[in-house]
Amino acid sequence: MIPFSPPRIDQAVVDEVSKALLSGWITTGPRTKKFEQEITDYTGAQKTLCVSSWTNGMEVVLRWWGIGPGDEVIIPAYTYCASANIIVHTGATPVMVDLNKEDFNASVDAIKAAVTPNTKAIMGVDISGFPVDFDEIYEVVNSQEVKAQFQPANDLQKQLGRILLLSDAAHSFGAEYKGKRIGACADITAFSFHAVKNLTTAEGGAVCFNMPEGFDHDDIYKQFNTLILHGQSKDALAKTQKGNWRYDVEEPGYKCNMTDLQAAIGLVELSRYEENLTRRKQIFAAYTSAFEKEAWAIIPPYKTEDKTSSYHLYLLRIADVTEAQRDAIIQEIFEQDVSVNVHFQPLPLLTAYKKRGYKMEDYPEAWNKYANEISLPVYFDLNDEQVQTVIKAVRNAVQKVLG
Repeated sequence: MIPFSPPRIDQAVVDEVSKALLSGWITTGPRTKKFEQEITDYTGAQKTLCVSSWTNGMEVVLRWWGIGPGDEVIIPAYTYCASANIIVHTGATPVMVDLNKEDFNASVDAIKAAVTPNTKAIMGVDISGFPVDFDEIYEVVNSQEVKAQFQPANDLQKQLGRILLLSDAAHSFGAEYKGKRIGACADITAFSFHAVKNLTTAEGGAVCFNMPEGFDHDDIYKQFNTLILHGQSKDALAKTQKGNWRYDVEEPGYKCNMTDLQAAIGLVELSRYEENLTRRKQIFAAYTSAFEKEAWAIIPPYKTEDKTSSYHLYLLRIADVTEAQRDAIIQEIFEQDVSVNVHFQPLPLLTAYKKRGYKMEDYPEAWNKYANEISLPVYFDLNDEQVQTVIKAVRNAVQKVLG
């Protein structure tokens, strides 16, 4: 069986983790701090904080921003449940919008139409690693019409004076938008380093801060270091200094710091990340070359004049098929020992959001994308022969199901 997305774990990773294990420092320490700085350097962000997961990191962002009951956060209906779950955790309301016709990203027109005086944040989601329309969303939040109805609820919101733009970049580490790397394109960006992501730390994530002029990024970083460690004013590394044991708990915080064991994996992954992207790009090109000749294939967008994907997921779509036919094609591909997937079931299909009143028929473009989508394997160790096996399996499966 060709797997869908195994992590790249080799001797270089094993050696670095072993060094971390033997260093005497396995929780948040020097490797985590080094990883944060290297992410900052790579992305061009102002500051980076490493966390235990995208989910925990972005939820702390929402809470730091003061989002809670009565507030609204706009997200696409087509995303993984984590994007919405964290909003629900705060007591705020996820406001879902439909997609562009040409890609899997949220429609800017739909975003603009969804803004109300209760909107405190917009979260763009780079599905498959393809960046959202950052400039157009900034035009919305900076427009006089939208700013006039913005109702700040605390000093941070007053300082910004507009809706906060968040980037769910769980898929898009290394992607680019108009010459900038993702991480420096929104006010705050969160990455995922889960096992299936392009860059993994087994579990983990990072939050990149790129707030406008007037915000003190060193102070923000300090605040977040406290928030992700139970509100404790000093972490273990800071307390190693002689006579520096005493600390305070400034407020009830959270527990979502990254460990040096995770950072050890990440440092190796980041040091060779361009090699990873190059291989992924080659796999995308091979799939496109094979399928663009097929009348039934809808090729996913992954590079335009303004945008370059991180090549995380190849979202192949099968034209003019039903959901049931798509599922049958997937089953036939599995029968040929090739693993594929679907990204994602739109949120209104899930019980957690159905029972909250969201209806799939309100998001027709999200349904159109989902019902015929099949995600193909893309990872560094997928060799050329295996790529051809995947291509053959897809062709055979489509032929068998559609005739």
